[in-house]
Amino acid sequence: MAYRIEGLAPQAFEGLFSMMDGELTARGAMRVTADSPTGFPCRVSLRDADEGEELVLLNHVSHDVDGPFRTAYAIYVRKAAVAPARYEDEAPPYLDKRMLSLRGFGADGLLKNALLAMPGEADAKIRALLERPEIDNIHAHAATYGCFLARIERN
Repeated sequence: MAYRIEGLAPQAFEGLFSMMDGELTARGAMRVTADSPTGFPCRVSLRDADEGEELVLLNHVSHDVDGPFRTAYAIYVRKAAVAPARYEDEAPPYLDKRMLSLRGFGADGLLKNALLAMPGEADAKIRALLERPEIDNIHAHAATYGCFLARIERN
């Protein structure tokens, strides 16, 4: 087993869906409804929301390190996401259909290398980065909008 990708724990987001819009706004978040079958990638279920599904769009610290590469950016969470998805040695379809920015970080939290992956290249590019022993984990972001899509852990 070379790598694994796991969704975030939904318990961290449960309370957001019962909040009023003003409460969400005060937290820098917002309720949205998916209006297309793509463009609303859930960070828990590791899949795009279906049209009409309710989500919360919020800021999430994806690389919580003391240093220059600390990262926070937007993520979506589907209301219907009840369990974190898990993939081993394969990229979730929602990664594979997007152009990705793959950022390889060392155990020290520093960026060691990065690659762009075109649709259909996610698995091959992840494996290429993991061939470098100094890379501990990889962050996948949508190359265009920048949303944080997944953390890929070396096994």
